[in-house]
Amino acid sequence: MLRPLMPYAQPQLETGDRLDQATFHRLYEEMPRGFNAELIQGTVIVPSPLRTNHGKYHALVLTWLGVYYAETPGVDLADNATVLLPPDGEHQPDALLIIKPDSGGQTRDDDGYLAGAPELIVEVASSSVSYDLHSKYDAYQSQGVLEYVVVVLREREVRWFVLDQGRFVQQSADGDGIFRSKIFPGLWLDAAALLAGDARQMLEVVRRGIATPEHAAFIGRLKG
Repeated sequence: MLRPLMPYAQPQLETGDRLDQATFHRLYEEMPRGFNAELIQGTVIVPSPLRTNHGKYHALVLTWLGVYYAETPGVDLADNATVLLPPDGEHQPDALLIIKPDSGGQTRDDDGYLAGAPELIVEVASSSVSYDLHSKYDAYQSQGVLEYVVVVLREREVRWFVLDQGRFVQQSADGDGIFRSKIFPGLWLDAAALLAGDARQMLEVVRRGIATPEHAAFIGRLKG
């Protein structure tokens, strides 16, 4: 059982601390500006400084999602936003895409923070041994994230998971090499183009998805 932490004279958070979400959140808000940490299944993770390669692919992911967001009223996009997942989780995903609450989404605003499981989360991972594919995977699955995408840099692959009856099921790209979101119609990803850093091709593919009747119908449902 997680227990509230006894107060420190100087607030601190260190990797490996075991806390409940409410205590973590209180301490996190007292930390110096620029400090980053996550609470994953009750364990504090303070990430190492990020390398340029991570930043490059993070930017590509946001560019891909940003094009979809711009053409899809009723959805929202965030970069490294805090997501409250009580009782033992508080995450900062690399990127997330949600259906807005007033359009039927499963998240809500909680004093300026996002509470509840986003419909889609994307993480950029150094390798398949990263906690993104282990403890985070378990947390997102149990909390009800509907789609989870991990860009695995060392293995040069994209892993796309869809929640099915409470369990993540890994998806394969279609025969043309394109992943097509089950939750966000028209959100198409050319994984090879992303991994090659070919932004032009990546964006050409997502624009094709946005031009489909399925995407237009999705916008209609969100407005309804």
